[in-house]
Amino acid sequence: MTAPPGPALLAVDLGLRSGLARFGADGRLQWYRSQNFGTHARLKRAVPAVLQDAAPLAWLVLEGGGPIADVWEREALRRALPVLRVAAEDWRHRLLYAREQRSGSLAKDAADGLARRVIDWSHAPRPTSLRHDAAEAILLGLWGALEVGWLAQVPAEVRR
Repeated sequence: MTAPPGPALLAVDLGLRSGLARFGADGRLQWYRSQNFGTHARLKRAVPAVLQDAAPLAWLVLEGGGPIADVWEREALRRALPVLRVAAEDWRHRLLYAREQRSGSLAKDAADGLARRVIDWSHAPRPTSLRHDAAEAILLGLWGALEVGWLAQVPAEVRR
């Protein structure tokens, strides 16, 4: 997947199956996908190619921590790429209503609907099916675009 020109933000919902979402400096989603790395060793080998595929990047936004986050952070450091790390609860607090966060399944359902609105607002290709890790990466990227100042607020077309 070739990235459009211009600085971008790559949001990663961490895991051996990761959600990836690239946002342009206008705050709009450019592309998204789910990628199954299978093993930690394969993830470690793939991260440089994923970052190169998404280049040029101005930010890397990661949800979560641990050894998988460390792999992404090491490669970002090697590229002098700034990293924002956030817990799911923090970006959910900013983007989802409290009633949608009462359980993990409620939050995932709400994230799916909101991610689809971001896709529509961004004029990105609509998914035939949207995996929860890709949906969460989209919302993580929206949160990141707000955090770095690329968006002043959640766009009216995305809000409910």
